[in-house]
Amino acid sequence: MDWGMENRLSRLFQADGHCMFLPIDHGYFQGPTRKLEKPGKTIEGLTQYADGLFITRGVLRNCIPADSTVPVILRVSGGSSVIGADLANEELFTDMEEILRLNATAVGISIFVGTDYERQSLMNLARLVNECERYGIPVMAVTAVGKELEKRDARYLALASRIAAELGARVVKTYWCENFEKVADGCPVPVIMAGGPKVEDRGVFEFVHDGMTRGAKGVNLGRNIWQHEHPKAMAKALWAVVHQGADPGTAMEIFEAEKSA
Repeated sequence: MDWGMENRLSRLFQADGHCMFLPIDHGYFQGPTRKLEKPGKTIEGLTQYADGLFITRGVLRNCIPADSTVPVILRVSGGSSVIGADLANEELFTDMEEILRLNATAVGISIFVGTDYERQSLMNLARLVNECERYGIPVMAVTAVGKELEKRDARYLALASRIAAELGARVVKTYWCENFEKVADGCPVPVIMAGGPKVEDRGVFEFVHDGMTRGAKGVNLGRNIWQHEHPKAMAKALWAVVHQGADPGTAMEIFEAEKSA
């Protein structure tokens, strides 16, 4: 591994080997998502708990101050909306020159294993890896499922995650599931957990803690933080789970204390 790649990965994964990414890329297919209408304002007070921002180029340019020191994971795939024919029908929409111009620490791309667009999305990943490896930029593969495929069991997620790693992804973002160790143990690169739909407070702490104890290296949580009525309290409590090994009970105590402060 070359110095540039190692340096970028070390900015994303802290000394404990863990990471907490804050995704605000939802608008690329959902439009002005609730509480993400003004992304720059949404993340005020939250970036201190973010090891990286998962973001599109448009929001990065227009909503994030140029003096921001938070590493950027640039989303580079898309092409369909929530009202379109198929969310899995994605292409690459950002080229290497722009990735470098925007000083991205890493890039993120969705793959849709088991859908009609499986091969297309996997070849998107392979082409992106080919380009990014030349410049020492890590690629994070996102194991999305699309409308027609709602499998989130260990067998499916382990398959999708391993394929992503085999094609060259340096990091894999996938969903938490029961027996998560089967996903993490079968993937030779770091696996981090997506947040998915918003759930109640302790439920978030429980699945994150369970995944971390079963091999996950971190999280990529958005809606369960910035759609919360107390986003900073959620971020601080989740940070404790990811980076300090806090259990769900301790996380709830941190959340309640911060909420009342």
